[in-house]
Amino acid sequence: MMSRNVRLKFLFPVAALVIAGLLAALWWQVHSGHRGGALQAATVRYGDIRQTVSTSGTLDPVVLVNVGTQVSGTVNRLYVNFNDHVRKGEVLLTLDPTLFKAQMEVDRANLKSDEANLHLAQVTEVRIRRLYNENYETRQDLDQAIEARQAAEDAVKAVQAQLLRDATNLSYTVIRSPVNGTVIDREVELGQTVAASLQTPTLFLIGENLAQMQVDTYVSEADIGQIRPGDPATFTVYAYPGREFHGQVVQIREAPITVQNVVTYDVIVSAPNPKGLLLPGMTADVTLTTADLKHMLRVPRAAFAFAPPSARIARAAPLPPKGRKRLWVLRQGQLVPVTVTVGIANDEYVEITGGNLAAGERVAVGETRPMASASQLPGRRP
Repeated sequence: MMSRNVRLKFLFPVAALVIAGLLAALWWQVHSGHRGGALQAATVRYGDIRQTVSTSGTLDPVVLVNVGTQVSGTVNRLYVNFNDHVRKGEVLLTLDPTLFKAQMEVDRANLKSDEANLHLAQVTEVRIRRLYNENYETRQDLDQAIEARQAAEDAVKAVQAQLLRDATNLSYTVIRSPVNGTVIDREVELGQTVAASLQTPTLFLIGENLAQMQVDTYVSEADIGQIRPGDPATFTVYAYPGREFHGQVVQIREAPITVQNVVTYDVIVSAPNPKGLLLPGMTADVTLTTADLKHMLRVPRAAFAFAPPSARIARAAPLPPKGRKRLWVLRQGQLVPVTVTVGIANDEYVEITGGNLAAGERVAVGETRPMASASQLPGRRP
C-alpha cells in the first residue's frame, strides 16, 4: 500500500509538467500564426518606361506576284529555276503553240474568203445601183444588194476579231515575268500540261524585291488600340538565335480576322533585308514598342496590388475616384493611402502622372511571412 502511494506521489508532478508543455506549445502555434511578416517597400524614382506588345508573324516579300497562264497547253520549254533573278518581260516558259498556230491559219483562210465575198458584194451593189438609176432594176433588187454588201462587211469584221483573239492566245503561250525580282517557287515541270479554267493556275511565285521584306503579324483587339503606323519594332527569327532585326509598323489593316471567336488584326512591319539573311516564310517573334518615355516618375507595378492588413493602416481610406489608383506610402512609420493618376505601364513599372507622391518616398509592395522554425515544419520532431 505504501509503495502505491509513493508512485502516485511522483506521477502527479510529471503529468502536470506534460500538460503545461502541451498548453505552451498550443499557445505558441496559435499566436505565431497571426504574427505579421516584414513589410516590403520600394523607393519612388525617376526612370524610363517602355511599353511593348508582343506578337508573331511570317516574313514575306513586300510584293509577291503569282505568275499564271490564260491558256491551256503543254510546257515545252523552261527558262528559269528556283532563286533565279529575272527582269520584267523576260521569258519564263513557253507552251506548245501548235494548236494556236493552226487556228490562226484557219482564221486567215476564212478572212481571205470573206474578203472575196465582200469584194463581190460591193461590185454587185455598184452594178445594180447603176441599172436601178437607168430603170433596169427594181428598188427591191437594190436593197438586197446593199444588204448583201453589209453582211459581207460584218463577216469580215467577225473573222478579223477572231484572228486577233487567236493571235493574242498564241502570244499567251509565252509566259513572261511581270516584274523584276527573284523566282521563289516554280510549280510546273517540263512536259506538264496546264489547264486554264475559271481559276488561273499558278506557275511561278516571284518576289519583286527580297532586299525589302515585311512581317505579317496578328495583334489581338485588346492591344490594337495602342499601335500606330511608325511605331518601332524589333523581331527575331529561329534561324539566327540571339540576333535582333529592326523595322517599324507601316500599316494596320482594318479587316478583322476571327478565329474561334478571337478577333485579331493584320499589322504589317517593315523588315529591311540588305544582306539577304531573311527568307520568305520564316517565323518572326515581334516586339512592337508603343511608348518609350524617358525620366518619368514611376513605381513598381506590384505596389498597386498590395493590400495591407488592418493593423498597419494608419487611418480609414476611402475608395479612390474613378480613373485613379491608390498606393500605400510609408510616412513616419505609418502606412498612408495616397491617390494617384497613372499613365502607361509595362510588366515592371507604372508611370505616375499626378497625385501627392514624390520621388524618394517609399511605397509598400508586399509583405513577407515569418519563416517557421525547424521544430514547426511538418514531419519534424523536436
